Amino acid sequence: MRDPNFVTFMPEALAEAEAAAAAGEVPVGAVVVKDGAIVARGRNRTIETSDPTAHAEIEAIRAAGARLGSDRLIDCDLWVTLEPCPMCAGAISFARIRRLYYGADDPKGGAVENGVRFFSSPSCHHVPEVYSGLEKTKSGQILREFFKVRR
Repeated sequence: MRDPNFVTFMPEALAEAEAAAAAGEVPVGAVVVKDGAIVARGRNRTIETSDPTAHAEIEAIRAAGARLGSDRLIDCDLWVTLEPCPMCAGAISFARIRRLYYGADDPKGGAVENGVRFFSSPSCHHVPEVYSGLEKTKSGQILREFFKVRR
């Protein structure tokens, strides 16, 4: 049974994914939450910035670190529309994110429940609580529609 005080921030991450799609980027969005409030937002910006590391999670983690003045986001939660890749899973671990909530699975590029399963690796120093499948259908739909137009 879900905690009656549970508040989802996935609609905010989905809005970031939609903004990424509108900008021609792969539609992935993320938000960092602390004490029940959004402290940072991110969306894929790899094309815009000519930076292959500008994934939604990285953008949100960077913004949260700058806003909070710390490289450790210990009491923060990350909400993202797609299962993080290996690079982003590493950043989540290094940032000491408390909880990871994500939408769609990524069987090809994911690294949480698919692929390398980064958080299960003995070299992973910090493992967040992981909750998957939140707004899974909507997250997947945004991605499918984006790629359908490009094929």
